[in-house]
Amino acid sequence: MESRNSPADAGRTGLRIVFLQVSIAAVFTLLVWQLWRLQIVRSAGYQVRADANRFRLVAVDAPRGVIYDRLGRILVRNVPSYTVSIVPAALPNEDAPRQDVLEQLAALLGMQATDTGTVTLAGDSPAATGSSAIEAILERNTLSPHAPVAVMTDVDKQLAFRIEELHLRLPGVIIEVVAQREYPYGPLTSHWLGYVGAISAEQADYYLDQTGEDYTLRDRVGIMGVETTFEAELRGTKGLKHIEVDAYEREIDTLAVDPPRPGNSLELTLDLDLQRASEDALREGMRRVNSTAGVVVAMDPQTGEILAMVSLPSYDNNLFAQGISYADFAELSANPERPLVNHAISGQYPPGSTFKVFPAAAALEEKVIDTRTSVRCSGELLLPNRYFPDDPSKAQKFKCWTPYGHGMQAVVGALANSCDIFFYQVSGGFENFEGLGLAEFNRYVRAFGFGEPTGIALEGESAGLIPDDRWKRINYGEPWTTGDTYNAGIGQGFDLVTPLQLLNGTAAVANGGTLYRPQVVRRVLDQDGNTVRPFEPETIRKVPVADQNLAIVRLGMRAAVTEGTAHRVNLAEVTVAGKTGTAEYPGPLDADGNLPTHAWFTAFAPYEDPEIALVVFVSGGHEGAKVAVPIAAQILRSYFGIPTPPGEDIVAAPPGD
Repeated sequence: MESRNSPADAGRTGLRIVFLQVSIAAVFTLLVWQLWRLQIVRSAGYQVRADANRFRLVAVDAPRGVIYDRLGRILVRNVPSYTVSIVPAALPNEDAPRQDVLEQLAALLGMQATDTGTVTLAGDSPAATGSSAIEAILERNTLSPHAPVAVMTDVDKQLAFRIEELHLRLPGVIIEVVAQREYPYGPLTSHWLGYVGAISAEQADYYLDQTGEDYTLRDRVGIMGVETTFEAELRGTKGLKHIEVDAYEREIDTLAVDPPRPGNSLELTLDLDLQRASEDALREGMRRVNSTAGVVVAMDPQTGEILAMVSLPSYDNNLFAQGISYADFAELSANPERPLVNHAISGQYPPGSTFKVFPAAAALEEKVIDTRTSVRCSGELLLPNRYFPDDPSKAQKFKCWTPYGHGMQAVVGALANSCDIFFYQVSGGFENFEGLGLAEFNRYVRAFGFGEPTGIALEGESAGLIPDDRWKRINYGEPWTTGDTYNAGIGQGFDLVTPLQLLNGTAAVANGGTLYRPQVVRRVLDQDGNTVRPFEPETIRKVPVADQNLAIVRLGMRAAVTEGTAHRVNLAEVTVAGKTGTAEYPGPLDADGNLPTHAWFTAFAPYEDPEIALVVFVSGGHEGAKVAVPIAAQILRSYFGIPTPPGEDIVAAPPGD
């Protein structure tokens, strides 16, 4: 019997068909609406997000300016260097894959306890190793998820290529080619130049808050020397680059570039040949007497330009430019002679008898003495006790450097022979001879630049110390005495100077009374070598001493060379004037009960028309005449092109102050 569908079944089938048709239409409508929403309504937003994944607007660092010596020889240049960096956003999101990438990278870089990437400060922990070291760097230096973070600088080229080959296994790890500072002469010029390094946490606010500048924490800035003093001139202006990157954050195309503007260059006052000759002579002189520290500074006394500046021991600034290890930094920091410190401007020492030049000038100007004023030196002076003036047993003994005395001494002979007895009395008076007194003494030595920074364009300069009664009462709870003035008059006691201050005061005597601000830069140059900013001689003040009185002092300094304590620098080819000094300082006594001493010598030449002034300082247990004078003689021979006599001994010299 044939089966037939009932009308009810047919109706239900029709409803199903209608429902299916409606459902299909609804789904199709929904799909069309979604496509319209994605492609029309939200297309711009999604395009922006897609572009954000592909395109980057990155800063392009400006080439830092080059630095030259006064004859155009390159002292600092930029060289290409490979840096391994990480783009945090491109690292795997999951902990295990991320840890695997960092461990692989750490193994490739050989990161050990002393190699924490951009370690430049002792505060960076030397305990971090492997992936934990990289994580620490990322945590400290990440500015933006898409901004590369340097993990290790100055990477070997072959290692950089190896990491680049493994980029599929190391997502987020990139190789950047960056400009690195190179200092061809290393320790020879490090105290002049300084170095560049990462912005420290202490400096961050200073740099990031500068109006109109575009510093970021990734930038490298000048840390010491002219690199930091002239940071604004050297750094240039950053450019911008619009690039396309792949999924591994590797650049695959450059869309547009706004090129950076290179930094300006510097032409220093430094004479590289004189710098090298000065260091060689100083190092040899120190070696022969087993000294561990010394300074030489040379200046053009007519302009204030620094021609040479050596501070030993020194350091290699290339270590810092490349990213110094913790071990190297710890070794430099632990050195008791502080090689990172420029002792030419920061070291403060008693000047010894080199200081006698200045009370001599003051006493002549104040008419306390004239060229005929004589003082008898028997080798010892007894200063009566103020409370028991008639009791010789309570008198204070002040000795000359020679126990035999110098006999009758006027100012020229006293300078030549460095007679202590003469300058005790000239400074503090004796019996019926009034002397300068502390107030006038201090007024004049301050006029010559002591007790204040010279203003040289290098950071870290010390002011020295020119004390008075108030200073002594605050620091020692005692009043100032005549004996204190005696000691000050021969460069002992509490007075402290820097080698640069002593040189600047000497230069003022040599040039007729102009105290110049010491200059280290002659010109700022643009990238084409054109002068952007010249540096002219800058006068601090005219010292309040008439030239005829300075001429008498110069005559005494010349006599010190021709017939006095500085006889060893009496060169036949050029006339030299100078003053020796042997300065006692607190320390262990020697076998004869004497305090340790520093050796000093300050000089200028030619005597008739000076073109160079210099100071030599050798630390530890030596006389100026025996040690500092021969070093100066060797430097002056080099400067004036005078051959060294056969068999010349750099330290052989007659005894003297």
